[in-house]
Amino acid sequence: MPDSIKTLLAQSSQKLAAVSDSALLDAEVLLCHCLHKSRSFLRAWPEKSLSDEQNEQFNSLLTQRLKGVPIAYLTGNREFWSRKFIVNEAVLIPRPDSELLIELCLPRLNPNQAAKIIDLGSGSGVLAITLAAERPLAKVIACDISCKALEITQLNAKNLNIRNLHCIHSNWFESINEHNFDLVVSNPPYIAADDPHLKQGDVRFEPGSALVSGENGLQDIRLIAAQARERLTNGGWLLIEHGYNQQQDVQAIFSGLNYQDVNTHTDLSNNPRVTSGLWKHS
Repeated sequence: MPDSIKTLLAQSSQKLAAVSDSALLDAEVLLCHCLHKSRSFLRAWPEKSLSDEQNEQFNSLLTQRLKGVPIAYLTGNREFWSRKFIVNEAVLIPRPDSELLIELCLPRLNPNQAAKIIDLGSGSGVLAITLAAERPLAKVIACDISCKALEITQLNAKNLNIRNLHCIHSNWFESINEHNFDLVVSNPPYIAADDPHLKQGDVRFEPGSALVSGENGLQDIRLIAAQARERLTNGGWLLIEHGYNQQQDVQAIFSGLNYQDVNTHTDLSNNPRVTSGLWKHS
């Protein structure tokens, strides 16, 4: 007789405890994915059994998770700002901490006025698409050096019915012809190549090109900050996500390039996560 939902969750969460800090949640998410049901269904029908096909799919996903493959890659999606986004191995997995960028950007964009926004290194498109959805009068550009990442951005934009987004294949501003942006936002690579965290957790499976940057993780941040000066309108803002230990270095980069009102903002764990700077033409 096939195992019940209750039994499967107990057995699988016990196995996952060796590799995950959220073993039961992981098991529930994978099971919901196989059943095409919500987590409330698992609690309402704990004695129900899976079909042979569902059981086979669940065991396959469980085996991969036990090897460390991230949940988001196994299910093919991740929620960000209350929207579901498609993700795969070509893009970083959206983190809740990155929602801080949205919280900081929205007050800087009048919802009743048109604006020009660019998201540099858009990945799955969570930042660009969220800003486009929350500010429908804005023109938003998502650019990435990875064509595969841009394909995911375009797919997410289509699924979420976003019409004010344009995707451009570009290495930062290299292929961008437009100027006078009101907002430049980026979650660029900012991890040093020798950082031990690269060998831990989900990042082991994420694209290294979206994680690692030279000069102790500051090379791309320095490049973006320098290039953005030529593209921002007078009174435009630059906001960049960075590592928890890079606050002083990033502030120094911004200030050295003559950005004004330079401030660093903390994430959900109270770690310095985003630095913002105002650009005023001299």
